[in-house]
Amino acid sequence: MPEHIILRDLDIPDIAQFDVYVNHGGYQALRKAIKENTPDQVIDIVKRANLRGRGGAGFPAGVKWGFLPKGVFPRYLVVNADESEPGTFKDRQIMENNPHQLLEGIAITAYAIQCRAAYIYIRGEYASVAGKLQRAINAARAANYLGPNILGSDFTLEVYLHLGAGAYICGEETALLESLEGRLGQPRNKPPFPAAVGLYNKPTIINNVETLANVPPIIERGPEWYLSIGTEKSPGPKVFCLSGHVNRPGNYELPLGTPFRVLIEEYGGGVRDGKQVKGILPAGASAPILPAQALDVPMDFESVQAAGSMLGSGSVIVMDEDTDMVWAALKMVRFFKHESCGKCTPCREGTYWMLKLLERIHSGKAQLSDIDLLNEVASTMVGKCFCPLGEFSVSPVLSSIKHFRDEYEAAIRAQMKMAS
Repeated sequence: MPEHIILRDLDIPDIAQFDVYVNHGGYQALRKAIKENTPDQVIDIVKRANLRGRGGAGFPAGVKWGFLPKGVFPRYLVVNADESEPGTFKDRQIMENNPHQLLEGIAITAYAIQCRAAYIYIRGEYASVAGKLQRAINAARAANYLGPNILGSDFTLEVYLHLGAGAYICGEETALLESLEGRLGQPRNKPPFPAAVGLYNKPTIINNVETLANVPPIIERGPEWYLSIGTEKSPGPKVFCLSGHVNRPGNYELPLGTPFRVLIEEYGGGVRDGKQVKGILPAGASAPILPAQALDVPMDFESVQAAGSMLGSGSVIVMDEDTDMVWAALKMVRFFKHESCGKCTPCREGTYWMLKLLERIHSGKAQLSDIDLLNEVASTMVGKCFCPLGEFSVSPVLSSIKHFRDEYEAAIRAQMKMAS
């Protein structure tokens, strides 16, 4: 794309500095929102732009904002900056190199939903990023873009930073709220949903960092401009985190609907050492593996789902032809077993037994029947877990068996042959 809408630091190296951001049109969208629009009008603009959540679910942000119960105050905005999905590092770049666009998005969103306090829940490992973000908050507040009576209006907003302790489960929005309130990070029962009963039992909107960074350009340029980027159902730009066996890993901002092949070959420089793609993880460890035949699938929410996986947060991990898919599934399930909060039995026990079976298969101590047993354990968990973590944990198992069952069989047969 000709310009970077989210990763503006790639066009303007010093955009993280307050003066530079303001000199390049920063906070004008906030001024426009407050001076020219009512809160309901701002929500309507974002709805018409069909801004879909960039944290994983892809739910329309404006629609979510509209779920807040009328007349119930106080209400809160919580920013999910607990970027813990393997292969995801886009939010870090935004917070580190373009923090004011995030803060402007937070302020506009808070104005739209009529809240006076916003909390940024940032993963504990991002301590250095949190320091830079706090300095950006201080600079914006000193210039009256945050704080009391913003730009001479009756709109007041305070933004607070809260560091987590490195738990993957806190990326789940209700576990995040539990942690933010000082309790163990475990998911809540839903319903009620956070929009009705959230932080401190008050109406709460939870949005991802990248989602909110999209808000200022939408307000500044209008929904029609935003709809001209991407696809009809998945409009706008998306930051794709490319990693794995590629020559140029990194964050790439592209229109939604760009094929995997373009991201990997044109932007990522292709697979290392001239090897071929064997598998693609479109959304880190939590999405089903796609085989190389999916290279020409457009990277949008609908197309990736139709191909048998999900776009999620857009963390694309490439695996080359030499990748042992049994080993890859083992590594991912070990991660999920470690990160399970243990609240629900299907996830607590299911991740344990999937890991045991994968270790048995990978070490060559299994029988061919163990492949079907592993598949059965994973399939039994589907639709039974309390939160998405348990549902995500089965993805590497079911998809690797579906597309690469021959590797499971070969691993077992090789050991059987040696034993005989």
